[in-house]
Amino acid sequence: KFGVNVVVAVNKFKTDTDEEIEVVKQMSMKAGAYDAVLSNHWAEGGAGAAELGKAVGRACKANDENNFRFLYNVNASIQEKIETISKDIYGADGVDFSEIAEEQMAKYKEAGFGNLPICIAKTQYSFSCDPSAKGVPTGFRISVREIRACVGAGFLYPICGDIMTIPGLPTRPGFYDVDIDVETGEVKGLF
Repeated sequence: KFGVNVVVAVNKFKTDTDEEIEVVKQMSMKAGAYDAVLSNHWAEGGAGAAELGKAVGRACKANDENNFRFLYNVNASIQEKIETISKDIYGADGVDFSEIAEEQMAKYKEAGFGNLPICIAKTQYSFSCDPSAKGVPTGFRISVREIRACVGAGFLYPICGDIMTIPGLPTRPGFYDVDIDVETGEVKGLF
């Protein structure tokens, strides 16, 4: 959709089989990816992402900058940009804006921020706003309850569904499961 080479990072976890990894890589290539690379950074740190980094570098060098295009017209309204992302990326049938979101769009436009790009904040568990709708759901609408501005960073971000914007914190923090064996010095509970 953007006219650039796509590299798929195949995150490998200890429960994944080699066959599963290979299927994901093959399907990625069949779908048009430039490359599909195993990434094991969660277990090996930077070394586990080295091949991914090299693949991204190769993909960037092979890009034809003249092919790049934005998903939406950068001069479109805030509403049109959100609708384009929702329909073309998430597969939504449409977007429902709360009264607050409608007021915020008008204020941002009046303040001269209507031209800023959009970064949507919604559940990571589904293309829809319903975290239980797995796979590629159909027949849904994106619900925008408010729109926040990061003017210094240069973007607006709609808050969709019940998403909270606390950065990366799960309901039960992972540190509860991490411990150190005082005799061996081995860290336990990371993987």
